[in-house]
Amino acid sequence: MKISDVKLTVVGVPRHTGFVNKHVIVEIMTDEGVTGIGEMSDFSHLPKYAVDVVDLENVLKSMLLGKNPFDLTLINNVLSENYPAVMYYYEKGSFIRNGVDAALHDLCAKYLHVSVAELLGGRYQEKIKVCYPIFRHRFIEEVEENIAVVRKRLQEGFDVFRLYVGKNVDADEAFLARVAEEFGSSVKIKSIDFSHLLDWKESLRIVKRLAQYDFEMIESPTVRNDFEGLRQFRLKVDHPVSEHVWDFRQQYEMIRHDSVDIFNISPIFIGGISSARKAAAAAEVAGKACLLGTTQELSIGTAAMAHLGSSLVNLTYTSDPTGPKLYTDDIVKKPVQYEQGYLLVPDRSLPGLGMELDWERIERLRVPDLSWGDVSVHQLQDRTS
Repeated sequence: MKISDVKLTVVGVPRHTGFVNKHVIVEIMTDEGVTGIGEMSDFSHLPKYAVDVVDLENVLKSMLLGKNPFDLTLINNVLSENYPAVMYYYEKGSFIRNGVDAALHDLCAKYLHVSVAELLGGRYQEKIKVCYPIFRHRFIEEVEENIAVVRKRLQEGFDVFRLYVGKNVDADEAFLARVAEEFGSSVKIKSIDFSHLLDWKESLRIVKRLAQYDFEMIESPTVRNDFEGLRQFRLKVDHPVSEHVWDFRQQYEMIRHDSVDIFNISPIFIGGISSARKAAAAAEVAGKACLLGTTQELSIGTAAMAHLGSSLVNLTYTSDPTGPKLYTDDIVKKPVQYEQGYLLVPDRSLPGLGMELDWERIERLRVPDLSWGDVSVHQLQDRTS
């Protein structure tokens, strides 16, 4: 079996906040009639530059046509040489590698008539506990809006939330107080997430202020790649510390400095399912736990994470992939399913990722390119319209 064609389709899908995220659907065709699908998720990140999708499609064809899709190691090495990791969280080369790698996994599993989880070694679990995000407060008036979000999502079965903090600490504290007052033990705050916006000393001051409230862990409390600062922060707090993995060198430095307790691993940021499995294995060898992170994918990207997570033995903390719940639409006929705060791994009877493209939806959401228009940095950071 040989790869015969590659097709990229750009869609713009609104969030419930009004912000429109742009994603690229990947289709990889073969000479035996099997097609794999993947997702280059959420290109709407800083730095504010756009990939030329027509050029990207032609370049990927030059790399992939004629290759055996089962040669995953070979193809991923070629992709890494051309879209290398650069120690940056939102490096768009990683987004590209992730979409191609997911499509290859989908294709190979379909050819074998198994699910991707079976291709990865089998299922350790059939569902993954996830949390719903509460985005960063800018103004105190947003507290009640976010309490309403908790109220609504709790009714849908989501009882664990993560809170982005650090922009308006008065509002962050007011929100945590309101959660404790209204919901008590029925709601759990998984993490307070600083998103690398502050240095570790400022994050530490905020943690001390918020420590009277109940939350499980602290995420990304230093500027990117400050491994010693991350270690100093970890030594001075009582909560476990989590950080994303976006580069194997970065993960090595975090292990060497003993900077974290939990590795936040997401295929989108490390460059695909293949690389995410390596990162999870490195964490296991180092005696560290994992959780699945997210950029808020659509259902294809979320299904890929569900299959990955189902195969990991050290996925011991609540994970983050709730993207399909944040958007007003999707690109597949049957989106991934959630039940009582768990992401369900697609049924093992469904080959590949278990997703089928819905071209009626896609045509409605299709956009010509990944250009930014008049979107501001403020809108990018807070995902607002």
